[in-house]
Amino acid sequence: MLKNRNMHSIIAENIIKTYNKGKVQALDSVSLEIGKGELFGLIGPDGAGKSSLFRILTTLLKANGGKASVQGLDVINEYQQIRKIIGYMPGKFSLYQDLTVKENLEFFAALFNTSIVENYDLIQDIYIQLEPFKDRRAGKLSGGMKQKLALCCALIHKPEVLFLDEPTTGVDPVSRKEFWEMLKRLQKFEITIMVSTPYMDEADRCDRIALMQSGKILSVDTPANIIAQYPKKLYAVRSDNMFRMLNALRDLDTVNSCFGFGDYLHITMKQETSAEDTLADYLRSKDFSNIEIKQIMPQIEDCFMILMEKAA
Repeated sequence: MLKNRNMHSIIAENIIKTYNKGKVQALDSVSLEIGKGELFGLIGPDGAGKSSLFRILTTLLKANGGKASVQGLDVINEYQQIRKIIGYMPGKFSLYQDLTVKENLEFFAALFNTSIVENYDLIQDIYIQLEPFKDRRAGKLSGGMKQKLALCCALIHKPEVLFLDEPTTGVDPVSRKEFWEMLKRLQKFEITIMVSTPYMDEADRCDRIALMQSGKILSVDTPANIIAQYPKKLYAVRSDNMFRMLNALRDLDTVNSCFGFGDYLHITMKQETSAEDTLADYLRSKDFSNIEIKQIMPQIEDCFMILMEKAA
């Protein structure tokens, strides 16, 4: 029996999924519990297994092992009931490109025996931005507008649980920010939202997150708690030759980890006493100039890299 049916919207227990006759392990004993009304993020790179998990939870794919429920309904035995109470926005834009914005919305409303008017309060904030283009074919919309239309269609029947699989991939930064603001506003309707993304910077917008890599869950907690568990002091280092410096620092015995992050390298040391002086002296001895070293607060991506190293 699945536990905590009344407390959680989504429960996954030891989900296993393989492809190519068992040669490819997409999900390796994945377990999750997502509370009702929670905005939960599944964070990980391409190939981590996020889409496979989404398809299992939305009853589009059968797992090879384990069990799962959505709103207390079993994803295998009660899949028909689940499909009536969830909204699903897949990673690839999958609406009818030859239909207009309004026609797509009317079509999906009709599928669930409802209307745009009946649930307009749910999509109003989003649809206001689409309304000037209501007679434009969906295939002619910009990436951000396609994203908003897909979200409206997933919400038009007022689902209890909303699944969004990488909804912001390939969308400009402004549209990404607007999209997350829309999701936060949707929480007032007590809809459970599970969203996956490869963008680590979006983790802070979730109530809780699961960091995922190679079909496994590395950590599940609030973003703040995951960051608080970072085990060492973190330093950002920059010089006039970043690529050469990356290789040089990885050769230094006292360096624990060294990764590139934008304009800086993020570094942890095995011995943290006088770490900045040790780094500066070493880099000067290797003829680096314009050296900048500062201690910084870790971000989710830093935590992910550490967790990935431990898992390896």
